[in-house]
Amino acid sequence: MSSISPVAADSATTVVIYSGGMDSFTVLHRALREGLTVHALSFDYGQRHARELDTARQVCATLGVPHQVVDIRAIHGLIDNSALTNPDQAMPHGDYAADNLRATVVPNRNMILLSLAIAKAVNIGAERVDYGAHGGDHILYPDCRPDFVEAMNHVAGIANFEPVTLHAPYLSSSKAEILREGLAMGLDYRHTWTCYEGRELACGVCGSCRERLAAFAANGVTDPLAYTPDTAGQR
Repeated sequence: MSSISPVAADSATTVVIYSGGMDSFTVLHRALREGLTVHALSFDYGQRHARELDTARQVCATLGVPHQVVDIRAIHGLIDNSALTNPDQAMPHGDYAADNLRATVVPNRNMILLSLAIAKAVNIGAERVDYGAHGGDHILYPDCRPDFVEAMNHVAGIANFEPVTLHAPYLSSSKAEILREGLAMGLDYRHTWTCYEGRELACGVCGSCRERLAAFAANGVTDPLAYTPDTAGQR
């Protein structure tokens, strides 16, 4: 009777959780610049629009990076108490702050996505999973804080026979600092999508758009994305 041997771990391979946004776009290119073999992993969890997933597909196709979009919409009823997953909830506008953007928290999202990415890493023999948590998320999103990343990294090291390292290179960086590094790499951020709305043009007034625009302003450059003209005065 034959037995199935575990896949040998490969330190030159990583799984990048790739949403199609600015941060994960930079993480993806950073891993490629390290010379790693990158497997990009995106998730359809019933978010309000698929715009960011379409962007992720296009980027990976251009780069020739293996890309898998995992359909986990079956869990939508477990995480639909969020403005990002429930179109009946009004999308809050304004800068990121706990009092007005708590509605954008998707319950347990990163634990779910990281668990699946770790499984993918073990399955293909990758020793690492990369994701784009950053310092600007710490106040609002508990699953982007150093304590969470440290705990998940510990779990990733013991949950399987093959340990996986969780790598969050921008955990202490601001959005502006991430953008600065990406610009230094020559990255074109027109190939990203940040807006919480899935319209033809970015809205410019949701927290995600405002944070993005502030990062470009801090770096003294113009965001290459097009924005809805009638929101210019609100930004």
